[in-house]
Amino acid sequence: MKRRDFLKNTAVASSVSLLPSSMWGINQDKKLRTAHIGVGGMGAEDLKSVSSHKMVEVVALCDVDTKNLEAAKLLHPKARVFADYRMLFSDMANDIDAVIVSTPDHTHAPASMLAMQLDKPVYCQKPLAHHVAEVRAMRKLAEEKNLITQMGIQVHSFYDYKLATLLIQSGIIGKVSCVRAWSPKNWGYDGPAPTGTDPIPPNLNWNLWLGTSATRPYKDQVYHPANWRKLVDFGCGTLGDMGVHIFDTPYNALQLDVPFTVKNQCRRPNDFGYPERNTVTYEFPGTPYTAETLKWVWYDGKGAPAMHKDLKLPNKEKLPLQGAMFIGEKGRLLLPHFMELPRHIVDGEYQDIDVTPFELSGQIGEPVRDYGLEGHKHYHQFVDACLGTDTCTAPFSYSARLTETILLGVIAGQFPNRKLHWDNKTARFKEAKANKYLAGNYRDF
Repeated sequence: MKRRDFLKNTAVASSVSLLPSSMWGINQDKKLRTAHIGVGGMGAEDLKSVSSHKMVEVVALCDVDTKNLEAAKLLHPKARVFADYRMLFSDMANDIDAVIVSTPDHTHAPASMLAMQLDKPVYCQKPLAHHVAEVRAMRKLAEEKNLITQMGIQVHSFYDYKLATLLIQSGIIGKVSCVRAWSPKNWGYDGPAPTGTDPIPPNLNWNLWLGTSATRPYKDQVYHPANWRKLVDFGCGTLGDMGVHIFDTPYNALQLDVPFTVKNQCRRPNDFGYPERNTVTYEFPGTPYTAETLKWVWYDGKGAPAMHKDLKLPNKEKLPLQGAMFIGEKGRLLLPHFMELPRHIVDGEYQDIDVTPFELSGQIGEPVRDYGLEGHKHYHQFVDACLGTDTCTAPFSYSARLTETILLGVIAGQFPNRKLHWDNKTARFKEAKANKYLAGNYRDF
């Protein structure tokens, strides 16, 4: 599917007459029949969590690696198996009710768009897509078809993150002027591109793994199964991995839209791997919860974050390994990542936080300190929404904007130390050279 066909198909699909949203709920007397595209790694976790809902029946499994398929088939022996998601939809379009997409990033949009064109609700792993044009197209199609959608940012439904959102919106630290967020993970690669070729493992369909991306020789341990996040043609670096999770709560709490400027301090691009260290600075338009404008600084890679007075903790404590700090007019709020309560800091001292009003209101419920149970919430919310008994809190209408913000920081890495200006209405950079990174070139495969 070429890029022009992807955009053309989106336009065609958007012209289809719409059913009311109530029509998308599945009959509650029947189980939700799910198809899972990508069942290795995080896909295996997604499969486990979705299928843990008592009203789910897994009817289709799809993966380009037969080892992944074999492991998933043992858990769901009645499900049909496929290597190519296009064949899955061709053969089973009338036998599935919802689709879960858990592939590498470059296949998120092609698989999700095809599912939505067939009127299927979609749960898609984060980041929502590989390119800005894709996330905009996914959001547009989902909204025009009135589909139930959810992005896989499981912490969005965790107690601690919902509490932090309510605290910020209650005005506990006043209007926020800056957010600093960080992860020391390194999903970058500063080395040279590989040379030569290795035999393709018999369990891997290399052509289908590449999907819409350009063809290239297979190299063992470079792409599949684990290192694709580091590479510009397939993943979105540390920003696309941990950034989405850690950005989510501040982004949601402050009700942000996309930024108007972005700048990435990093090494020069090498067109193969993402930089191993990034410091990305965004400027956002103000909201009711922020100052006139909001500054946002993201740090990743070894040693992140850089020392700053905004990040000093009481009693000379060390920062959490990963997290975010809100800086407001009346104090600061630290949100560790993850499963730790937020911490309120005023004048260099911790302040007690009374969570009782929020728990009594029913907005966050009781804390669950079991990661498995806590993690199921987000998946089950999607299933229940498909069944007509709940509403998704990270639909594509929200998660596309969050992902676009992430991807603008990734693009800024192509122009180190240079501020780029983004026009939300036209979806274009003022700096024309940056616009070529907004979409990819799909190959036929």
